[in-house]
Amino acid sequence: MYRCGGLVSRVTKSSRAADCVRRTGGATVRSSREYGNVPFKPPTMNDLPQPQGSWTQRYERLQRRYNLQLAAGIGVATFTLFFVKQSGLLPLATGPGKPKFPKAAPVVAEEEEETSVEESVEPVESPAEEAAPAPVEEAVPAPTEEAAPAPVEEAAPAPVEEAAPAPVEEAAPAPVEASAAAVEEAPSAPPSQEPLVPEPSAPAATVEETSAAPGAAKAVPEHVTYLIVGAGTSSVAAFRAIKSRDAKAKILVVSGEGESPYMRPPLSKELWYTEDLEAAKLLRFKQWNGKERSIFFEHEDYYTPVTELDSRENGGISVLRGRQVVKLDPHKKRVYLDDGSEISYDKCLLATGGSPKTLSVFEKAGEDISKNVTLFRTIADYRQLNEVAQQGKHITIIGGGFLGSELACALGHKSKTTKGSVTQVYPESGNMGRILPEYLSKWTTEKVKSEGVSVITDSAVQDIKKTEDGKLSLSLNTGKEIVTDHVVLAVGLEPNVELAHSSGLELDDTHGGFRVNAELEARSNLWVAGDAACFYDIKLGRRRVEHHDHAIVSGRLAGENMTGAGKPYWHQSMFWSDLGPEVGYEAIGIVDSSLPTVGVFAKATTKDTPKAVVEATGEGLRSETEQTADTSSLVHSSAPHAPLKGEDYGKGIIFYLRDNIVVGIVLWNVFNRMPIARKIIKDGKSYDDLNEVAKLFSLHSE
Repeated sequence: MYRCGGLVSRVTKSSRAADCVRRTGGATVRSSREYGNVPFKPPTMNDLPQPQGSWTQRYERLQRRYNLQLAAGIGVATFTLFFVKQSGLLPLATGPGKPKFPKAAPVVAEEEEETSVEESVEPVESPAEEAAPAPVEEAVPAPTEEAAPAPVEEAAPAPVEEAAPAPVEEAAPAPVEASAAAVEEAPSAPPSQEPLVPEPSAPAATVEETSAAPGAAKAVPEHVTYLIVGAGTSSVAAFRAIKSRDAKAKILVVSGEGESPYMRPPLSKELWYTEDLEAAKLLRFKQWNGKERSIFFEHEDYYTPVTELDSRENGGISVLRGRQVVKLDPHKKRVYLDDGSEISYDKCLLATGGSPKTLSVFEKAGEDISKNVTLFRTIADYRQLNEVAQQGKHITIIGGGFLGSELACALGHKSKTTKGSVTQVYPESGNMGRILPEYLSKWTTEKVKSEGVSVITDSAVQDIKKTEDGKLSLSLNTGKEIVTDHVVLAVGLEPNVELAHSSGLELDDTHGGFRVNAELEARSNLWVAGDAACFYDIKLGRRRVEHHDHAIVSGRLAGENMTGAGKPYWHQSMFWSDLGPEVGYEAIGIVDSSLPTVGVFAKATTKDTPKAVVEATGEGLRSETEQTADTSSLVHSSAPHAPLKGEDYGKGIIFYLRDNIVVGIVLWNVFNRMPIARKIIKDGKSYDDLNEVAKLFSLHSE
């Protein structure tokens, strides 16, 4: 048996060895060691067992199963507790009430009566005469007087968000017996609300009381996120830009003039051509296209009352009228008002604008003369001058620039219906002589005269006296004397920079105004925009501009930078002037009549007037028509020519050169071409033939 067993074992092992040789491709089997002479071959990844799914997937499956088991357990426990509570098997003290215990009969009666009152009457606020709630069993507020409570229909629910209701009227602490008696009749306060009646020791002032005292410290917020000093055009552009980037911004505008923000151009233009006198009194005017519009940028409802600015969750824009900022501390970020109030801020913009210049001869005049002199700038100035014009009196305008020429044409037009008269005096040889070349300035003077204005050129006022009949006598340097009823000074603008002296801010000695960097920032978190900003122009050097378009663009940029935009000022602002609805011009860059100029003119058509461009675009402000104009279909004109002697300058392009480079352009009765002029200024090139450049404006197209 042993031998047979050993034989079988050897045969079996030899068979397994032979099978291995066949599988691995071996040649022979060495019977002594019972395996084939197969070379060693390490296993590969394909020879290893393949797992069924990754360990991550297995873990996720397990985790999902555990989560389902946990959710099922929580659901079962919650249902069990709910069932036990509803069935009353266990006295669980949950919910708004407390476990009820047996009470004496009187107390039960009080509770039943209170329950009936709560079911029949909704919770109302206690009357203002009631004092703080007495510490009774159910924490019911007790009235301070024994009188019966006010009828339910007269008691209005107080809004929860109000921090303090109406002040308490000399309420004395109620006697205990009176409080106990009142508990039976007074409705309980809802459990979810705190008592709405303040403690008698700390009454709160109402909004009406706070706002009733104008200028009181309580009417001015102690801190605002955005503070704007000034309420002009740049101020409006700034707070619109801030709101567009920070929807919940709280903005306070300090208006020293006492008016809501309004636009100034109509004061010397369209308002004088409005035939509806009542509309003019309400400061509503008709644009050249006949569309009526208000001089104010926004309706009064647009602004948030100053007393409500802090409490507005979504922010707002408030205008503090009739207050002046007299000092500013850039380090503490705080301003000081003329009434002694102080306001701290996070970001501040100075949009102080400018004030009209005066002449020394008028500055030295007495008060009896000054009351008949207007330094035209504000709504109050317009109303004063309009009243004089309506009486058909003689008005003398000193100045031949933008404002003086516009007022001369406007008052001349109005004098045709009021039987008044207008005289214009200035030291230049023609209207806008410091801007337009001489030939065009003289042509403009004839246009002003055609409106019924008596123009006196090359003259200046040397002395002024009051006549016996109450009029003013002006003595000119030419020896001529003018007797007039009223004088309007339009001799330029001075930037309002008084804060620089009281607050240590830097001024520009050459151009005036607050000196700012490329981002219009004078100090950290302090910006300046509009007429008072002296900025650096990357093409034309440091400048200060006093025009409507610049106020809009610089104000918008300052507002964006106040919200963290960090943009530099690069825009070439434009300005415009209309001498009535038939003649107007737009200009950009440095327009100085002392520079060499090249003019290219053509015959005007009915489309080449301010009235026509307003009718086409629907916008009265030229900086707005530029945005709506369509210049894609312009066709370059041909055959331009220089102005000829005696030619009627219907429309044209005037180029202003410095070192043979175009630095300024005037578009005379040519509208909606400002993007082309802006590109020419930006390129800063020298041109051999400006007639070819004039073709870009499609000057001769019909």
